[in-house]
Amino acid sequence: MLTARKYGLILLCLLLCCGGLRAAGTHDAQAGHEEGFSLKEMIFSHVTDAYDWHLLTVKGHHYAIPLPVIVKSESRGWFVFLSSRLAHGETYEGFAISHSEQYNNKVVEINSTGEESRPLDLSFTKNAASLSLACLLMLVIFLSMARGYAKEPVKARKGFAGIMEVVVIFVLDGLIKPCVGTEYKRFAPYLLTAFFFILINNLMGLIPFFPGGANVTGNISITLVLALCTFAITNLCGNKAYWKEVLWPDVPLWLKVPVPIMPFVELLGVFTKPFALMVRLFANILAGHMIILVLMGLIFIFSYMIGPAVGAGVSVISILFSIFMLVLDILVSFIQAYVFTMLSAIFIGMGRMEHEHKEAH
Repeated sequence: MLTARKYGLILLCLLLCCGGLRAAGTHDAQAGHEEGFSLKEMIFSHVTDAYDWHLLTVKGHHYAIPLPVIVKSESRGWFVFLSSRLAHGETYEGFAISHSEQYNNKVVEINSTGEESRPLDLSFTKNAASLSLACLLMLVIFLSMARGYAKEPVKARKGFAGIMEVVVIFVLDGLIKPCVGTEYKRFAPYLLTAFFFILINNLMGLIPFFPGGANVTGNISITLVLALCTFAITNLCGNKAYWKEVLWPDVPLWLKVPVPIMPFVELLGVFTKPFALMVRLFANILAGHMIILVLMGLIFIFSYMIGPAVGAGVSVISILFSIFMLVLDILVSFIQAYVFTMLSAIFIGMGRMEHEHKEAH
């Protein structure tokens, strides 16, 4: 399914580059490359975070929604201003967006000698804005559904509400109940929230225009927080049977004393499980974005190296092929949310394991 992810964003990326070769060349020149096409700059400008929300490019002019920049200087205190003040390489109150290798595309403070240093940066970036928008969308959807159920609890739902009800029942009955066990109601709110949070952000990342296009679930900071939530719930809510299996597993004594081989392995597994959660989601989403951007960048490379006619021919084929692959990529977004929720439910269920009494035969 990762293959579908690799090709599903070709159409979307081409739409983002609606300015064509001229827009690509202009954007690259602004990044410091006056001639040719830089595939590296194009890829990282799409998958990394930003201080504004780019809308479109028309005749080399970029239109974007400025976002609040919140920084604290070590000597001058806090500053709050819109990112539009730092557009086009401008400097505001001693702050600028760096293009150096060390602080590339980050807000830096420039001292009197021209040296750059990173202030404390709490800016409301594109990923943060998209994340907030996804949370607001979830609140609107589920609070409106809750009000509907409160008024008419036995009424059959139709339309969008009916689809959401089917998905919730599918995840709850087919995933959370069998994986967590008898105490599933205690952990269902978190698992359902994680599922829809990942799903909505995955789908929003497929939209090439505002309010989509942000690489939220392809940001390791986001997946790290999600994995830490599962890690905290699993271990803080783990019962005695769970910790007994971790610290004193049911293996031959020589594997535990005098060298605690198996306890060390089990304890290591406590930390590798959330690490696998973090990397799995991050790698699948980010790899799909980057590989698709590489394939899309080949269109511009062929245009510069051979000619615009070749690039136009390649782009037509890519768009036609991507329309079909984009449908599959929607399924991939659902699968990534499902897998994260399933593994989280399994880990939580392991933490609430019930002591089984072996029968002698």
